Amino acid sequence: MSMKITKETIIGDILDADGETAPFFLEMGMHCLGCPASRGESIEEACAVHGIDPAGLVEKLNAYFAEK
Repeated sequence: MSMKITKETIIGDILDADGETAPFFLEMGMHCLGCPASRGESIEEACAVHGIDPAGLVEKLNAYFAEK
């Protein structure tokens, strides 16, 4: 499955497409993945709350999906 991730991509959409992406969020300190509010946030919104640069997460996720 090929999925193009941007900073505007909704976290829930990524997790629904491939649940194996959860560790990418967890390793960055985003431990609230089960919360309905967090699933509705974009990568950019979630990264802002956690003080993380979204570009790094977007890059990792796109590399992961490119290998699938």
